[in-house]
Amino acid sequence: MKLLIGNKNYSSWSLRPWLVLKHFDIAFEEEMLLLNGENWKQKLLEATPTGCVPVLADGELVIAETIAIIEYLAERFPGKAIWPVDISERAQARSAAAEMHAGFNALRNAAPMNLRASHPGRVPMDTIGADIARLETLLGGLLEQSGGPFLFGAFTAADAMFAPIAARVKTYQIPVSSCLGDYFDAIFALKAFKAWLGDALEETWIVEQDEIDFIESETE
Repeated sequence: MKLLIGNKNYSSWSLRPWLVLKHFDIAFEEEMLLLNGENWKQKLLEATPTGCVPVLADGELVIAETIAIIEYLAERFPGKAIWPVDISERAQARSAAAEMHAGFNALRNAAPMNLRASHPGRVPMDTIGADIARLETLLGGLLEQSGGPFLFGAFTAADAMFAPIAARVKTYQIPVSSCLGDYFDAIFALKAFKAWLGDALEETWIVEQDEIDFIESETE
């Protein structure tokens, strides 16, 4: 089984299934396809069905899209509890994951994942305020229900889907409640996340379009 990923410093979508594979101790290889450099987009198109990462290859089977990969892993390894075991919690987890996949565009566009960086105060709250408020309601409600430290007690795929949000909050020092702050700290303390972060911090590649200076210049 092989997971094709992008640069670890920037590729939020690659992080999600990688965390699931790593945390649940599923054996896999990883191959990085750079999101920068000469002809990088053409190289992605040649290596993946959609020209995007992540992509999971399991034998002859090739699966694109983060949620599809996670769902496949949950079915392929049913004993791993990748989603919550309880049917009601599992439905809530999938609902939250789908909302993350389809929403929070203001936050994702204004504050791209950049694990090496520290840009406190560089993201205007009037741009992302509605997304942060929704995160407080959604994640805060699930954490209150479960008692933490993760959304459904133990780490699941739902937490993997929100892990890049933890990275964004830390990089840009976005103000959140103590409840969400503790939750994001728990993600950063996760062994699998630490492994990804360690690799990201060693990278030297720059993806210009995911740097805050570029984003700010585009909005001027």
